[in-house]
Amino acid sequence: MKAREVNFDGLVGLTHHYAGLSFGNEASTKHRFQVSNPKLAAKQGLQKMKALADAGFPQAVIPPQERPNVEVLRQLGFSGSDEQVVEKAGTQVPHLLSAASSASSMWVANAATVAPSADTLDGKVHLTVANLNNKFHRATEAVTTERVLRAIFSDAERFSVHEALPQVAMFGDEGAANHNRLGGNYGDPATQLFIYGRDESGHHAPVRYPARQTLAASQAVARLNQVNPGQVVFAQQNPQVIDQGVFHNDVIAVSNRQVLFCHEQAFAQQDKLLANLAERVPGFTPIQVPTHAVSVQDAVETYLFNSQLLSREDGSMMLVLPQESHNHQGVWRYLSELVKADNPISELKVFDLRESMANGGGPACLRLRVVLTQAEMQAVNPAVMMNDALFNTLNNWVDRYYRDQLTQADLVDPQLLREGREALDALTTILQLGSVYPFQR
Repeated sequence: MKAREVNFDGLVGLTHHYAGLSFGNEASTKHRFQVSNPKLAAKQGLQKMKALADAGFPQAVIPPQERPNVEVLRQLGFSGSDEQVVEKAGTQVPHLLSAASSASSMWVANAATVAPSADTLDGKVHLTVANLNNKFHRATEAVTTERVLRAIFSDAERFSVHEALPQVAMFGDEGAANHNRLGGNYGDPATQLFIYGRDESGHHAPVRYPARQTLAASQAVARLNQVNPGQVVFAQQNPQVIDQGVFHNDVIAVSNRQVLFCHEQAFAQQDKLLANLAERVPGFTPIQVPTHAVSVQDAVETYLFNSQLLSREDGSMMLVLPQESHNHQGVWRYLSELVKADNPISELKVFDLRESMANGGGPACLRLRVVLTQAEMQAVNPAVMMNDALFNTLNNWVDRYYRDQLTQADLVDPQLLREGREALDALTTILQLGSVYPFQR
């Protein structure tokens, strides 16, 4: 059955700021306490969505979450009116208000793991919400993420949205950032490759930085998503690259259809994994970038692999890259040679996503990939699909509500809380989502 991949991009939230909350994410740590520009961040994301939609790639929007998260601050012992809760947290423990105000839900590659209907035992599209329990500022996202996904994929005959796994370390789940799908046409059954950083045995674990995705979580997600067991492969991320800042697999590898574009140090026992995939995936085309051409450090700094690999109708592929990859002489030299070589990648498309990149997320972090048949696409909430009208509406919405600079000290401003709620109330009407936020319920 003919199917297409739809990229659902996260819209950057109104409290986008640089607080260095993500230990193990070197870009996040490096830019701590710098002044952010939430308005520019949102517009950069919208520009990418619109450009790809105009180029013929189906594109949709996932809204930001309510921040600051007053509910979690109350759980931590701050009391009074909502404004007083925010003021007390910001005055007494600023880093807690910062965590409760994080706009990290914009990186929707961590929102869920998706199984297309071609791969599932019941023929439905399955989405399992990620629990993100390795980081406090992200572990609070799951409840709203589930509500948003249910509002977008509301047809129970075609879609099944599962709640997040238990919030314990054993089931640490970071979503699609550690998941790949390899095969032929999108509508055909494919091999699902789940990448984990650690298992409970503790063998070959990173030393410096945490391994966020567990084998137990990946196995549970595969079960929940009803992926045909014969189509599943589990593989371990190289713990040595995690210690160099590769906090998710999508910082060191990206796949699309038959192509796996990765660094030669991406996986533990990489040769064995590639041989297994070659047996399973017809026409399997691994593109391994050698260390002498691009070091792991250069890959982390430029987010070369946190790119989007997109298929054109003729089977050729376009690599969507951040400006940082273009600016790095060695990385750009490698890419310029890559598109001349004998492989499906024939075009490079560069976007300026500086605001997202400085907080530790590139083009691939900003999108959740969902393969849909034509009938399934028609069952998706149409109000979230990117087109000229939605692009203009969302840009006007950003102009009305977003600030053009924000620091951690600004988060205590009660007006920011009110602005955010007014904005999200308007956004749920634009995207026809219903009451998905705590303040609306």
